[in-house]
Amino acid sequence: MRALVFDTTLGSWETTRGFELADVPEPVLDETVNSSDADKVILKVHYAGICGTDRGIWNRAAFRDQILGSIKAEGGTRRILGHEFFGEIVAMGSKVNDVAPYPLKVGDFASPESHVVCNKCFQCKLGERHVCTNEKILGISHDGGFAEFVKLPGHIVWKTDTSAIRPELGAMQEPFGNAVHAGSKVPLKGKTVAIFGLGPIGLFLILVARGLGASTIIGVEPNPVSQEMAKRLGIDYVIPLSVRESPLIKGVPVRGRDVKNTPPAEDGSAPLVRGDNQSYHRDEAVIKKIEELTAGLGVDVSFEMAGFNSSFNNALFATRRGGDVIAFGIKTGDFVLEDYNRFVVRGLTVHAVIGRRLPETWEMTQKLFADRTNKIQENIWNVILDQGKGTILPLAEYTKEKFEEMMAKHPKLLIEV
Repeated sequence: MRALVFDTTLGSWETTRGFELADVPEPVLDETVNSSDADKVILKVHYAGICGTDRGIWNRAAFRDQILGSIKAEGGTRRILGHEFFGEIVAMGSKVNDVAPYPLKVGDFASPESHVVCNKCFQCKLGERHVCTNEKILGISHDGGFAEFVKLPGHIVWKTDTSAIRPELGAMQEPFGNAVHAGSKVPLKGKTVAIFGLGPIGLFLILVARGLGASTIIGVEPNPVSQEMAKRLGIDYVIPLSVRESPLIKGVPVRGRDVKNTPPAEDGSAPLVRGDNQSYHRDEAVIKKIEELTAGLGVDVSFEMAGFNSSFNNALFATRRGGDVIAFGIKTGDFVLEDYNRFVVRGLTVHAVIGRRLPETWEMTQKLFADRTNKIQENIWNVILDQGKGTILPLAEYTKEKFEEMMAKHPKLLIEV
């Protein structure tokens, strides 16, 4: 079968770039050979989504150790990539319905949770499976869904009703769930919120925050394409953060809006960098504008979705006394916390959010998708995916050049398998 992979035999992590289209063995179920296949399913993939994690892997700027370490542990040479996908169950082990969140059968459509949890560790037993000690991640430490078929544990497979959720958006349930988890961390009804980084998850968060009753939504984002999408999705204000001359990032100077060589944030938004030789420093103009929009108070809740040090400090300084900061963006390395005294004295609460709570987030996501009155599916399809115009690439037509061209133009893409 065809799959998009990282293959160690074609070069090292440091000397390669992008995904390779390869012929790989098709997965099979055989309980007589492997008893663990009893709780597995094989999914025929129809659509797979591209997110900031995939962009980071493409540029070799994220998940190096996890990918290389898991390949070595398995004694293999390649990893099938991709963690957002949707398809049809074509084979099932005999014990799948002992572990699956819903009764499943061959022919059902489904989308998987991307975190393969153990269900045995302290956190899993406590009901906190989203922070499982022994988790593997599809497309990173477990073969993923950029392929024609994929074998999955039955306990991460979520049945999808295609009469309520259109197939192209079936693959959006996993990333949309990130926004649902972040948006439901604290009550948003009647509150002012700021979203720092309007990549795909940040754009989804606009819809979630509005649906959960936020009174005012402010976005901070340097990318004009994402700014325009946010406006079409109904955001109240967009602050166009400037990207000016900055220090070297991985040896590449970033000037003006030429950020193509800068490692992307994990959610795919543009890098938030400054030009004063202190890339961690808050942007005073952004903070001042948010204060103007909130009568000098600051917002009730800030969502840091980009994963850059300056963005995190912007979120801290934009939040009112006693407010909440949701930290979702991921970036490896140390961060500088500006003015620790101010952080403590203002009584801020910071919440770290990863993945989706199981099963609560998936249940809420499917409920929100199925409710046509909120127009969430309509907005994702018409605005973020532009009705599939230039945002869906058949796997058979994949080339590195074509794929990179599409990634440069659109914050969210689908692969049609």
